[in-house]
Amino acid sequence: MKMTFKQKYTILFILAGLSALAPFSIDMYLPAFPAIAKGLQTDIAQVTLSLTSYFIGISIGQLFYGPITDKFGRKKPLLFGLSVFMLASVGCALSPSISWLITMRVILALGGCVGMVVGRAVVRDLFPVAEIAKIFSILMLIVGVAPILAPSIGGWILTVSTWRTIFYFLTAFGFILTLAVYFYLPESQKEANDKPLNFKNVIQDYKTVFNEKTFLFYAFSGSIAMAGMFAYISGSPFVFMKYFGLTEAQYGWVFGTNAMGFILGSQLNRLLLKRFSSLQIITLSSCTLFIVAVSLIVLFQSELITTGVLIAHLFTFLFCLGLLVPNSTAMALAPFTENAGSASALIGFIQMVSGAILSAVVSALHNETLFPMIFGMALSGILAFMIVMQLNAKVKKGKLAPVAIPLKK
Repeated sequence: MKMTFKQKYTILFILAGLSALAPFSIDMYLPAFPAIAKGLQTDIAQVTLSLTSYFIGISIGQLFYGPITDKFGRKKPLLFGLSVFMLASVGCALSPSISWLITMRVILALGGCVGMVVGRAVVRDLFPVAEIAKIFSILMLIVGVAPILAPSIGGWILTVSTWRTIFYFLTAFGFILTLAVYFYLPESQKEANDKPLNFKNVIQDYKTVFNEKTFLFYAFSGSIAMAGMFAYISGSPFVFMKYFGLTEAQYGWVFGTNAMGFILGSQLNRLLLKRFSSLQIITLSSCTLFIVAVSLIVLFQSELITTGVLIAHLFTFLFCLGLLVPNSTAMALAPFTENAGSASALIGFIQMVSGAILSAVVSALHNETLFPMIFGMALSGILAFMIVMQLNAKVKKGKLAPVAIPLKK
């Protein structure tokens, strides 16, 4: 499909909006944790479970959408998922109890995750392999803005209304995206998949993807690193608003400042790709993550972590993710052609399962200190570094190199 400049950036803008569904759904209600706990007569630890449940829903949902989008195209499943997202948003707003909210958050994730699957698949459908990392960096610019805006919007809503209005806002956001997709997003799948959509074929598709070692190394390196961000998201409301005593508005500014690190990293990546390979950028960023992880552990043990010191480490951590994630995602998708939807779904599944596990660990370890969040982020940084070092060793031995793998029929 040959696109004009206007068509290209219209599509990218829509894809960025779809990708922003997840950060908006996660970050916008973070400042409302204390208000939700009070309103539903529970504690923040229980409210945090609604975040964990979202990660679980978004993980499982992507596995369903992958084969569906490969079979029926990208657009129809996307419109269905957005409809589910809007209904679940209203359900969250009407929650009478914390258990209801947790359940609705799962359904919200099951609907909204289609945007992540379709977004990655459309990029793989429409753009050559050499451009994918750059395209993901462009998307990261807009996606990175979402964590800056979302907590601030959520905090502002809390000053003029209740936490329930946050979910009505998400409903409106989903409706606008639905209109944009219906009228302006073309069907990008080049050829229809004539294989029957059954359990055997779905498992075979995922097996084809999972057996590709290039995919595994890049997908897991990016996903484990991303899990550190989820540990930060899960632990930061308590750390900044309870432990350090920041107000909801101040927390929004801190969250936004750290998100700027992610944006700067992703945009610097576009420049670095002109001189360095994706693997070189991934290696450098993972080494920096390792240094940040070790530094956090040492400073915590020495009781030297202040608000400023922590923010500086978080900013650097997210800056590295802005470099690592677009490249690891692009390289993980590079080997695949016809089954890009399944590969995209599996990347998202690995990312979100990693995030869900680490988010649950942070919640389970909650002990009124900085330890849970510090531990979660440090663990992800160290593990990601180890995977990337192993990846480099495999590449040097010539055992890994992206090649096109057609879907077996």
